Amino acid sequence: MKILWTDGSASPNPGPGGWAVLEVNDSVAKPVALGKEADSTNIRMEGMALIEAIKYAGEAGCEIYTDSEFWINVLTKWAAGWQANGWTKKSGPIKNLEMVKELYELYCQYPVKLNWVRGHVGTEFNELADEWANKARKGAAV
Repeated sequence: MKILWTDGSASPNPGPGGWAVLEVNDSVAKPVALGKEADSTNIRMEGMALIEAIKYAGEAGCEIYTDSEFWINVLTKWAAGWQANGWTKKSGPIKNLEMVKELYELYCQYPVKLNWVRGHVGTEFNELADEWANKARKGAAV
């Protein structure tokens, strides 16, 4: 099972965005997927990072560390109900619905363990994922 750290960034928010996926082996992290959008949000970039992390791991499965409590809640608490209700929720439309559907499908298809970490408190690989998401926003590629 692959150990992955993800992060997304938009600056300003909304504005140009970037995301990063780092793989950690023997306490060494390296970026394995980076991307950007010209006009995005932090939430979208966090979601893109998770999509690409799961795609990268594929059948091998992954343990993902993310500071996005929102996306963990989407995947583990809300998406199943939204799907059962025809991808609707009582309070109105689901934002980024196509992204939600794609991510939930991947989450259900492959072995994935999600771990929430508090962002921006000095956790080494979370800080590194944030650095790479910002580099990606500025055009860095793997």
